[in-house]
Amino acid sequence: MQRIGSYAKGVWVAAGAGARPIADAATGEVIAEAGNDTLDVAGIVAYAREFGGPALRKMDFHDRARMLKALALHLNAHKQKLYDLSFTTGATQRDHAFDIDGGIGTLFVFASKGRREMPEGHVLVDGAWEPLGKTGAFGGQHIYTPRLGVAFHINAFNFPVWGMLEKIAPAFLAGVPSIVKPATATAHVTELCVRLMLEAGVLPDGALQLVTGGVGEGLSVLGPQDAVTFTGSAATAAVVADGLPRGVPFTAEQDSLNSSILGPDVTVESPEFEIAAREILREMTTKAGQKCTAIRRVMVPQPLLQPLVDRLSSQLSKVVVGDPRDRETNMGPLVSMSQQQDVREKMARINREAELVFEGEIGGDTENGAYLCPMLFHCADPDAATLVHETEAFGPVSTLMPYRDLGHACALANRGEGSLVASLITHSGEVAREVVTGVGAWHGRVYVNNRDSAKEATGHGAPMPHLTHGGPGRAGGGEELGGIRAVKHYMQRVAVQGSPDILSAVTGRFVPGGTKHAAVEHPFQMRFGGLEVGRTLETEAREIKLDDIEHFAHFTGDTFYAHMDEDAAKRNPFFPGRVAHGYLILSFAAGLFVEPNEGPVLANTGLDSLRFLKPVSPGDSIRVHLTVMDKKSRNEEYGEVRWHADVRNQDDEAVAEYELLTMVAK
Repeated sequence: MQRIGSYAKGVWVAAGAGARPIADAATGEVIAEAGNDTLDVAGIVAYAREFGGPALRKMDFHDRARMLKALALHLNAHKQKLYDLSFTTGATQRDHAFDIDGGIGTLFVFASKGRREMPEGHVLVDGAWEPLGKTGAFGGQHIYTPRLGVAFHINAFNFPVWGMLEKIAPAFLAGVPSIVKPATATAHVTELCVRLMLEAGVLPDGALQLVTGGVGEGLSVLGPQDAVTFTGSAATAAVVADGLPRGVPFTAEQDSLNSSILGPDVTVESPEFEIAAREILREMTTKAGQKCTAIRRVMVPQPLLQPLVDRLSSQLSKVVVGDPRDRETNMGPLVSMSQQQDVREKMARINREAELVFEGEIGGDTENGAYLCPMLFHCADPDAATLVHETEAFGPVSTLMPYRDLGHACALANRGEGSLVASLITHSGEVAREVVTGVGAWHGRVYVNNRDSAKEATGHGAPMPHLTHGGPGRAGGGEELGGIRAVKHYMQRVAVQGSPDILSAVTGRFVPGGTKHAAVEHPFQMRFGGLEVGRTLETEAREIKLDDIEHFAHFTGDTFYAHMDEDAAKRNPFFPGRVAHGYLILSFAAGLFVEPNEGPVLANTGLDSLRFLKPVSPGDSIRVHLTVMDKKSRNEEYGEVRWHADVRNQDDEAVAEYELLTMVAK
């Protein structure tokens, strides 16, 4: 018997009063108990605020990203331990890829995005600066700064690893400590994952705490600087939300009657028919259908309904339901006997409006486990039905229903009144456009697959850390993941107003109009660490001659009339006559500021925000102010430097402006 502990205020606290049993899903044997009614939840929250928050905020975004990568590497090296224990939850080896490998992969993604998309600093700039006066001496800048509280994550039983990691990754990256409260049925797997992360030795004290069992009235101590995330049923979400003090941000990912639409262009002979069958089969059997993103309803053109029933029945009949440790098993049991009973009750409701057209078999020694075979239903009249559009049987259950046209299919999908994901299997762009616009308002994600994308498609039920995971209405109205969007959930957006120098000091990024510091040596000869934000190179001037314009035109083939025909150019309202090419100005600007000798600058990787502001005529001259705008480390060898290029003419008028990106050696 394992006593599943909580990690609170820097120490492990064993299961105690009020502990509940945890059974092996495959055998029914009680293997552990979790929970302790004497936990000081208020003290745990205070500990996170006092120690975890300040320690994380002291680190910059890149420090936190490196911390996430270190956690991912440590978990990856020890994931076999998680595999071995996760079998007791009913998960097969294939299921481990979704939960354990998927969770570790999410850590890697956020670590990478933190290094590549976030600054090497403590505030996140949101958009461009806004001049609020005629001269640019005063303006505003939106930024994100970490909240000063704690993120309290209440997770569901079906993903004890991924469900935790996909929430703590963006919270940590934002600089906010996390308290994790897993579902009791699989808390033993979450506890092991927390132990492994603590063993990595990279988490500051108070950054991560674990509460197994109930929290009682503990959430009442939370405030507006904290955040609560919830995954589970709508009923439980309502209870949690009602118990929170006013002003506490609450995000819910809850019930979802996800659907899949088989496009009207699909035939039995087309590749898309087999793709649809594979998607449905995978979503019914992976994690025994215990996925918030699983396909619960399938909309099918009437002529394809029976062929799809036959195809799915043939495939489902080959599914081996049994002990997840057995390599021959395709689908393990549900997580618990209570979950099995709940699914049976939901199936009975669905069966009032839909006919059972396939029921699998369970073999072997499965008498004491929470086993349930795959069940496929057919609802002949989905318009008159209500239960199939509001009952989520959280197991290996799906219902097929016919549709007349795409408008009807979209209407049926929307009867779910808010879903995490809808999928569409089609090879028609027109069909895709109509369905996406028809169901988008009721869904958090629309997944389209066909013969062109099938080899790389991630799957209907696989939320990716790069994209938003959530949905409106019944699905809870929350948004998780979505790359850096998820990080912003734990930060406060604030508008800062001041001079360019003040805004530069706050953001760590040069703001046009701010003070520039003349470069003593050419900045292209300076290594990454020596380059300071605001350091500026002012070049000599170069005259643009008519011969230069004509040579550039013939050499590149760009003989646009504004560069070659004086009369035609004058008829253009933007030009006084023949003018220099914009790309000629860029080329000459580079010639003015580039240092030709070998040095720390390794590569020019692109430019952003290019604007041509004023025409350059033959006889005009240009010069460049090249300023270090921002910099971020990429690895131990080099970093990325963003330069602000300000190109001006002989009258000190801006003719072009852009941001140049270079990789610079350390």
